[in-house]
Amino acid sequence: MGKIIAIANQKGGVGKTTTCVNLAASMAATKRKVLVIDLDPQGNATMGSGVDKYDVAHTAYDLLIEELPLDKVVETETSGGYELVAANSDVTAAEVKLMTFFSRETRLRSALIDYKDKYDYIFIDCPPSLNMLTVNAMTASDSVLVPMQCEYYALEGLTALIDTISKLASVVNSDLKIEGILRTMYDPRNRLSTDVSDQLKKHFGEKVYRTIIPRNIRLAEAPSFSTPVMYYDKSSTGAKAYLALAGEILRREEQLEQNSLETV
Repeated sequence: MGKIIAIANQKGGVGKTTTCVNLAASMAATKRKVLVIDLDPQGNATMGSGVDKYDVAHTAYDLLIEELPLDKVVETETSGGYELVAANSDVTAAEVKLMTFFSRETRLRSALIDYKDKYDYIFIDCPPSLNMLTVNAMTASDSVLVPMQCEYYALEGLTALIDTISKLASVVNSDLKIEGILRTMYDPRNRLSTDVSDQLKKHFGEKVYRTIIPRNIRLAEAPSFSTPVMYYDKSSTGAKAYLALAGEILRREEQLEQNSLETV
């Protein structure tokens, strides 16, 4: 059965889209069937996947508002080896129109219900705010992966996000949980980074991934070539870090399955 993971943080500039695109490409490289859903009207995940957001037949708008089936909306040719539901400025209109619908929080979940088993992983790139698009993503998801920089403002934002996830779990998606917390743009020479990292591990324990995404120029350059970093420079520390993250997530899944079998 496929797993749906929302990649979210209410704070912008923490590496959500970078994580979505590069984790999806890393999972696809391990022969998993992967779908990326771009719910950010900026369309950065779309462009970073080698798809021109200005020249797509359909976007997430058609999935959420027009109720086109997923297989009519999806882009199958991307630079990352995964499938994609694209986004552009049309998705801003989707957010506005959603407010007028009954059961507006569950539109994405309804759209994915017949397709979830087609994929091993579905990653949803959320906008950097808690709006109706993000709520749809979390309602449709099994879990939330939270990328964050190791700085104090980010810690404050994480507390607010966890509170939001708890509230959504109590109202619209009782199965929703935190998949993991990913430290991004990490600079070990920065004392603040190491201090905040230590606090994260102290408060959230195993929810914090062992994998750390470093500050890396190749990661920053790859989007301008419309490709994930592993296809731009596979030897870069950024490419290796996201491959390591994919491996860590897969090992966690295997461990959970093993534990569930042992308790039966």
